[in-house]
Amino acid sequence: MSDLQQHEFQAEVRQLLDIVIHSLYTDREIFVRELISNASDALEKMRLQQLKEDSIFGKDLPLEINITTDEEAKTLTIADYGIGMTREELVANIGTIASSGTKKFLEALKESGDKADVIGQFGVGFYSAFMVADKVEVFTHSWREDGEHLRWESDGATGYSIEESNDLQRGAKVVVHLKEEFEEFAKPDTIKGLIERYSNFVGFPVKLNDEVVNTVDAIWLKSKSEVSEEEYKEFYKFVGKDYQDPRYTFHFSADAPLMINSILFVPDDNMERMGMGQTPPGVSLYCKKVLIDAAPENLLPEWLRFLKGVIDSEDLPLNISRESMQDSALVRKLGEVMTKRFLKFLEKEAKSDPEAYKEFHTRYARFLKEGVVQSYEHQQALAGLLRFESSMTEEGTQTSFQEYLDRMKDGQEEIYYLVAPNREAIETGPYLEAFKKRGLEVCFFTESVDDYVLENLGQWNEKKIVSADRAEIDLEDVAEEEGESLDEEATKGLVDWMTSTLGDKVAKVEAGQRLVSHPMVALTPKDAPNAHMRAMMKAMGSDAPEMKANIEVNAKHSLIKKLSSFRDSKPELAEKVAKQLADNALLAAGLVENPGQVVSGMGEVLEELMD
Repeated sequence: MSDLQQHEFQAEVRQLLDIVIHSLYTDREIFVRELISNASDALEKMRLQQLKEDSIFGKDLPLEINITTDEEAKTLTIADYGIGMTREELVANIGTIASSGTKKFLEALKESGDKADVIGQFGVGFYSAFMVADKVEVFTHSWREDGEHLRWESDGATGYSIEESNDLQRGAKVVVHLKEEFEEFAKPDTIKGLIERYSNFVGFPVKLNDEVVNTVDAIWLKSKSEVSEEEYKEFYKFVGKDYQDPRYTFHFSADAPLMINSILFVPDDNMERMGMGQTPPGVSLYCKKVLIDAAPENLLPEWLRFLKGVIDSEDLPLNISRESMQDSALVRKLGEVMTKRFLKFLEKEAKSDPEAYKEFHTRYARFLKEGVVQSYEHQQALAGLLRFESSMTEEGTQTSFQEYLDRMKDGQEEIYYLVAPNREAIETGPYLEAFKKRGLEVCFFTESVDDYVLENLGQWNEKKIVSADRAEIDLEDVAEEEGESLDEEATKGLVDWMTSTLGDKVAKVEAGQRLVSHPMVALTPKDAPNAHMRAMMKAMGSDAPEMKANIEVNAKHSLIKKLSSFRDSKPELAEKVAKQLADNALLAAGLVENPGQVVSGMGEVLEELMD
């Protein structure tokens, strides 16, 4: 006598199944992850039950998940020795789906009109199996000794049946009878690849045809004291797909403001620096050890794309397929917390081991500078991580903005910097003299992008950051050094004459106190882009605005004093020399479009002098 019970799906349940099967999932392969995740949850509940109960059906059964493929029968079976279900629980959990809040789900779906906004609240992942199956069977026995041996069956459309079965073990066994077009999911290699991709860190052994597949431990859930250095290295090589050891390892856990368990790695070298193209995101997002997204683009800022590792958060409200994060504000919060924590980690490393950090900075400074430009909220922290040489450090010795501030003169309100291809170019150029003469430190930057970065930064720790080639810098007077200067009248006469001689080549000519060994210098007027900024604008396809530099004359320089005397005695030669000196100054400032003209002009001056 059969005890078979037939049940029809209610209208709202059929509607829900139609949505789950046809609308929510973009990848049908997701059903494997969903069923494994359900099995893992059942095993976790069983583990907790074992702590409270002595009388348990099949108490010696291992807590593991067993997956079997049958290509001939076109079936995939996923079994666990978990907590199992009673008849009432079968009806409640996968019969009427009452525990999933079906009616509330459909009401919320109707009100929002946007599935992606509401489905994360309802756990109906089991029904994803019907995307690929024409029939699903569930065999189950509760953990209770007196539990029934039950079989549940449904085609996902007309309804379901429940009947008694024979000699089942504790837990649940889901048999997916695959549609013909999805028979690939009965192949061992296909399923193994999906387990390794989505469920590799499930907390229980996952066996495929009696072979354990998930051999890598989810060490990010352990405390730091429980993980050895060798385990970190092996885990990095697995998640980073790298053969080298990581440069830095950041293991971070928190329960507020979000529940987070994570491990982030900095690879030994920057592949972009080695010409390998832009690095794709390398930090995977997990929820309770189940993969949500292998390479989420919007979790961490783009300038942290060099990081490898795992971030796991139990607080994520996920959509039904676990393919995307429901609450973008929460995801942004998660990314913000991890970004701030990682920057603090780098700050700590920079202090504890400056030499190791110097190596990191050499390889990864471009990402930090990218972040200065892109992320206003992290600008100050990122700028504090930058390293550079300066006029007060030996060649090869790096310093920071904080150390610069510690050495600042009383009353100094600005941080000064210069950009050139190398240190020698800065030290032999005309701009550094005035600052060294006054004991003012100047930061040395040597990448073309640095001017753009520092202009965007603008200030650090409330001190304005200013390029030392700016005309508006007000430097205090210093005691006159040895060497006579042109008198006031002669200086004014020379400046007036040069203003007339140079015409519209420059914006203004004036005498100043900046120079020591150079006769002239070209200065960038206030609010005008300097040479490096102009080059950056052109490289980005923008037209640089027309700009004329100011010329400052060193009235103590022997060449300038001779030029003053030549104005009357040799006016034609004086005019050529004045224009050549101005061209030289503009060339040194990077403001000459055609350097060949400067060389040609120098030849003419030399020829006349030799005559």
